[in-house]
Amino acid sequence: MDKCKILVVDDESRMRKLVRDFLVKQDFEVLEAGDGEEALDVFYKVKDIALVILDVMMPKMDGWEVCREIRKDSKVPIIMLTARGDERDELLGFELGVDEYISKPFSPKILVARVEAILRRTNARGAEDILRAGGIEINKSAHIATIDGEPMELSYKEFELLTYFMENQGIALSREKILNSVWNYDYFGDARTIDTHVKKLRSKMGKKGEYIKTIWGMGYKFEV
Repeated sequence: MDKCKILVVDDESRMRKLVRDFLVKQDFEVLEAGDGEEALDVFYKVKDIALVILDVMMPKMDGWEVCREIRKDSKVPIIMLTARGDERDELLGFELGVDEYISKPFSPKILVARVEAILRRTNARGAEDILRAGGIEINKSAHIATIDGEPMELSYKEFELLTYFMENQGIALSREKILNSVWNYDYFGDARTIDTHVKKLRSKMGKKGEYIKTIWGMGYKFEV
């Protein structure tokens, strides 16, 4: 079986080596790029990259520009690395369709765990699984969501979030429960991640966005 290919993009060779060593130990094939332009060259040359780990601050072309370019053609999962803990950066990342957002310094073990969690979810290939509610239909195995028959342009995380809501109709879900289930790891003290995604998801659902009800002080509930 072919190894999963991960593209690691960072202008610091020491950081690339650190991440690569941990990923290789888990049997991933790692491709590297030292700047944004090289990253795009590698990405378009190698067609079956499963996930991109992308640093924000780089010469020639920063991480945001690289992300924008990749998102024009691909929904490949992207993890952004940044030295800045700026809320605006984090919100911009989610707007561009970033799936995870990790501030430096970070634990390489945690990074690898997040990579594995994302790939487990994107590579799940069980029997075709269809969810339907109030004109919304989700095909989990094909990773397609439609609303009144029209395809929805959802990021990877938005799709996972809507799927989770539809699988738990009528159940009050705390932010912590949503983070642990959809993001697949313990994410303490930052509800903005959930709120940002819910806001974008609601806007893409149009009038049906009201199916996602806010439970003040707790979280959300999906109810048709």
